[in-house]
Amino acid sequence: MRAWPARLTEALRPALIDKVDRDHRESDRAFLRRRVVAGITLVVGATLLGISLNVQPDSPLFYPLTIALAATWVIGGFASGPLHLGRIHFRGELRRPVIIPVLIGLITAVVFILGALIVREIEPLRAYTENVLAFARYQSLPLVALITVMNGIAEEIFFRGALFAAIGTWHPVAISTVIYSLTTVATGNPMLVFAAIMLGILLGLQRRASGGILGPILTHCTWSLTMLLVLPPVFAAAG
Repeated sequence: MRAWPARLTEALRPALIDKVDRDHRESDRAFLRRRVVAGITLVVGATLLGISLNVQPDSPLFYPLTIALAATWVIGGFASGPLHLGRIHFRGELRRPVIIPVLIGLITAVVFILGALIVREIEPLRAYTENVLAFARYQSLPLVALITVMNGIAEEIFFRGALFAAIGTWHPVAISTVIYSLTTVATGNPMLVFAAIMLGILLGLQRRASGGILGPILTHCTWSLTMLLVLPPVFAAAG
């Protein structure tokens, strides 16, 4: 019987490593248009992100700002050009990536939660994390969960959809991760920047392998919802 690391690697290869053949070539004009639209969207979205996560946790502005942010990523993403859902090899045939991305999201969340057990004991890092979790405590949790899913989908439409395509073929995973992380710097929260780096790499690999945004969307939303529901009790238990 094969060791579990080998079986895990074999299961994850189609989603993270093995690239599916596809032809997503664009004309020079379409490619330039995609880059211009992506650049404008990036500036507007980064500004809204910084504002939305720097309002008071109980501010009534939280909902319209975060909805506007999601709308910005979605509109900019689709306006940039065609987007694709992507496919991966699964049991000898090409299929839409669904189960594996969800599992990747859950595994990633578990790793982050284990890390949170350490973070909560380090006061400066705990404070930065508490600043984000405060929105879940002061706002309606069902609405925050809905907005979390909306923004998870919206970010993937733009960052692993429009932006990834606008970068081209030269190190798109690395470059999209750097831009994604720099955008998060606008929040002024180093814990969110760290999460963006880790997620950017993971989601970028899925985008490169599948050629689409479905896998990254499912992983992002699964991770985000798990963190939203689990982290507040973890930090409250240490209070």
